[in-house]
Amino acid sequence: MIVPKYFEDFDHLHVNTMPNRAYYIPASRRMEDLVENREASDRFFLLSGDWKFRYFTSVYDVKEEFFAEGYDTSAFETIPVPSVWQNYGHDHHQYTNVRYPFPVDPPYVPYENPCGAYVRMFEWKKQEEAPRAFLNFEGVDSCFYVWMNGSFVGYSQVSHSTSEFDVTDFLKDGTNTIAVLVLKWCDGSYLEDQDKFRMSGIFRDVYLLARPEKGIRDYFVKAAPDASYQNGEVSIAITWNDGEPQEGTAKLFDAENHLVAEAAFGGDTVQMHVKDAHLWNAEEPYLYTLVLETAGEVITDHVGIREIHAKDGVLYLNGVKIKFHGTNRHDSDPVTGFAISLAQIKKDLKVMKEHNINAIRTSHYPNAPYCYQLYDRLGFYVVDEADNESHGTEAVYSNYTTWEEYAKNWNKLIANNPVFTEATVDRTQRCVERDKNRPSVVIWSMGNECAYGCTFEAALKWTKEFDPTRLTHYEAARYVDDPKKYDYSNLDLYSRMYPSLEEIKKELVEYGDKPYIMCEYCHAMGNGPGDLEDYFELIHSEEKMCGGFIWEWCDHAIDMGKTIEGKKMYAYGGDHNEYPHDGNFCMDGLVYPDRTPHTGLMEFKNVHRPVRVTGYDAEKGTLTIKNYMNFVNLKDYAVLGYEVLVDGEVTESGKITDEALLELAAGCEKTIPLAISVLPEQGKCALKVTWYQKHATELVPEQFELGFEEVPVETKDNQNQKAKAMMKHPERTASFGWKEDDHFLTISTDQFSYTYNKFTGLFEEMCYANQNLLDRPMELNIWRAPTDNDRNIKNTWMRAQYDRTVTRAYETTAREEDGCVEIETSYSISSPALQRILAGVIKWTIYGDGTTDVHVEAKKDLVFPVLPRFGLRLFLPDSFAKLTYCGLGPVESYVDKHQASYHGVFHSTPAEQQEDYIRPQENGSHYDCDYASLANDRVVLTAVGEKTFSFQASVYTQEELTEKAHNYELKPCGSTVFCIDYRQAGIGSASCGPMLLEKYQLKENEIKFAVRLKPELL
Repeated sequence: MIVPKYFEDFDHLHVNTMPNRAYYIPASRRMEDLVENREASDRFFLLSGDWKFRYFTSVYDVKEEFFAEGYDTSAFETIPVPSVWQNYGHDHHQYTNVRYPFPVDPPYVPYENPCGAYVRMFEWKKQEEAPRAFLNFEGVDSCFYVWMNGSFVGYSQVSHSTSEFDVTDFLKDGTNTIAVLVLKWCDGSYLEDQDKFRMSGIFRDVYLLARPEKGIRDYFVKAAPDASYQNGEVSIAITWNDGEPQEGTAKLFDAENHLVAEAAFGGDTVQMHVKDAHLWNAEEPYLYTLVLETAGEVITDHVGIREIHAKDGVLYLNGVKIKFHGTNRHDSDPVTGFAISLAQIKKDLKVMKEHNINAIRTSHYPNAPYCYQLYDRLGFYVVDEADNESHGTEAVYSNYTTWEEYAKNWNKLIANNPVFTEATVDRTQRCVERDKNRPSVVIWSMGNECAYGCTFEAALKWTKEFDPTRLTHYEAARYVDDPKKYDYSNLDLYSRMYPSLEEIKKELVEYGDKPYIMCEYCHAMGNGPGDLEDYFELIHSEEKMCGGFIWEWCDHAIDMGKTIEGKKMYAYGGDHNEYPHDGNFCMDGLVYPDRTPHTGLMEFKNVHRPVRVTGYDAEKGTLTIKNYMNFVNLKDYAVLGYEVLVDGEVTESGKITDEALLELAAGCEKTIPLAISVLPEQGKCALKVTWYQKHATELVPEQFELGFEEVPVETKDNQNQKAKAMMKHPERTASFGWKEDDHFLTISTDQFSYTYNKFTGLFEEMCYANQNLLDRPMELNIWRAPTDNDRNIKNTWMRAQYDRTVTRAYETTAREEDGCVEIETSYSISSPALQRILAGVIKWTIYGDGTTDVHVEAKKDLVFPVLPRFGLRLFLPDSFAKLTYCGLGPVESYVDKHQASYHGVFHSTPAEQQEDYIRPQENGSHYDCDYASLANDRVVLTAVGEKTFSFQASVYTQEELTEKAHNYELKPCGSTVFCIDYRQAGIGSASCGPMLLEKYQLKENEIKFAVRLKPELL
């Protein structure tokens, strides 16, 4: 074999790498731009770019010394670095969540272990003031060997960490050749079983740093406020190259570049005092500039003065209780994979800030090092997670029959196996050492979903001894055979994934000595999550809850180009015929792969609006508001805009920008004047209060909408007047034509002709003003295309055959009375081979102008599960494409997912109503509507009721949405599908979480539903 088998050797995690150190970019002068332009340093030499590349299906196929000087690489192709080779036609994409993609036999990996040979030539000239050279790889998956000018330099692993080599003695003035062999798998892959697409290659930057012979090797900044939180104390522990201290100066500048502290040093420590310090937090991310200067080198860094601690189970930052409203973020892009550029990460952070996200968990590995400088600058709290997940050890074959048995034995193979202690501690150290100077990092996380044991006890012990200034986290500490056997003393937080509200309440009592954090909750898969408001209320009612992190930020997908029709095609698990795979479980983000927000992100934004209305007195004209920020005074952050809506239409609007009125400290509440000029006597009235960004920040422009709230305002009747008018009894003066046989009953006038199917109790045809209102017979409807969050109950629904129902009528009576026709039918809904699901009576009243009322009563057999929905389904001709509705919009809304919506009058089309989830599913419904109308150029058909209802207008059937696996496969049905629902079940987040809350389930055993269908000429 051409290389030593370090890749299957626990005793050789790294060969010839330098000791871990903090990330920084040295220069010969002070650097002002540490992130966007680090290449400006005269000591930084970027080797990223085009490299020569050859792919091998197995490392055992590499026979020639491609790394030798003068080796002919003319047959190699060219590949960009950073990148992953699966995106360049090599190997195949694979998505798996839990299961390892290879046999579980550590430290061994398959002989068919793909690898890539990389070669690049570059020019180098030794600098007199900085003659030493250090080669840095910021990310290589999974392990790599490196040569310089034909000589072996070293080996390393841990994909998402920096590996540094001293290559001073390998370089020469002039042309040099670097060669790298990257393997897809190594023994470290057993600790990199994260829920993601599995990709390989040099996926982060490669560069050389020129350094002086003597000088700073590493430094650890601890910057914290004093006990009064008025002043700052900055201490710096310095490690020197070759252990020889040098003389130098440390200077600290404020944000206006004023020198605030200075110290000379010639040893291992520096102390500086900052009077009247500006403290760092995510709302006010104030940074000082630190300049460390020694002979021949200047290191520039940013410093944030802050402290974090827990006391009596409550989390404090700078002495203030804080809440995380965060997200889990993977490196993922449909085109570049997990090779993420600066522009891509900044786009993520911009969208996050626009949607009130204040915290990031780097799931489940450290991000590129410069990302943390952005987090510092832009204001995010960070849970920095080590590159460690061995989830697949849970999935090995066993005779266990319960989850409890699996959980108790999960830790045996790796987490509680001393053989893995060195590797586990190494991964923690590489994360902590690199990012230790970043103020945004407030919590160290040991990894994810590995269970617990001696390996993590050692990692936690080292972490707390090395850095007691931050908190520690590890959710999987709860998965052990016997908790009494293990040491949890170095774990600062009690962490859970996807707990139910009831579990949280119980555990707050049982484990209340530590702050409670949800490292993952409200699984944002497809149409969801639907329970954000419920979690928000609990988070803010319990001071020991410090918040949580939504799973997750983005949908993971592979860009497959476009269809002939121009529709974007995205692939997920299984689309590359890989095994094992976990289907579309990677499509679980708050944003689509291209970062277009899901409606779930819009929901998150408004749930976490910075200010909430806690009361409104319309008679007194006073509004009570609470500032939910942790640090910022409202007057410095936002201005208020308001609208008065009556029956969905704006009747009045205004703004409040007076700082005296908006003077409101963080966490406090006050009452301000806000009077409606003319209170309406009638109608459904609401005050919509919207908060706007007062001053532009780097990511959020001035006047950007931060969130809104809709406050009901009482009137005499609290009824939508347009709906009320449409519900008036039509004139009863018509003369009806009447035609009936055993199957059909046709009722007609000069204006309309309706044919009633006595076998179903529903209308077969409806024609009004010579316009067909129905393309297909009307249906009673209890099915919806399962959402991703229905993925568990879907099987129950399908076992009950809710997707295959038929309606049967029994006895029908019809009579003409008092100028209208009344039809009454007893009916049932059932499925093939099963008994009745529902049974009841449906009553129709047809008026002379074509208006038709329906009253449905239903009683469900208690043996059947809760329903997805209950209502009518109409198939209108596709010419009925002009939609107007008054209800919760403009985005989709459900009983538990409507915080991003408000009551208004909205205009759209059925095609525009499609929320185009990559795996098709239920979407586009609107909750709490007074009326909904669909029109063509001549006729409008309106659904309206005494009580509000939900509706949906779509170009797709629920059968099409159920059947198709990808959105680009969808075919319009040729009709406008108009669903008018008593209601739908809520959305929840049960794709990976608790079942839908009972209050959002459609579990009524008796239903009464009434709606009017009103056709009119335009």
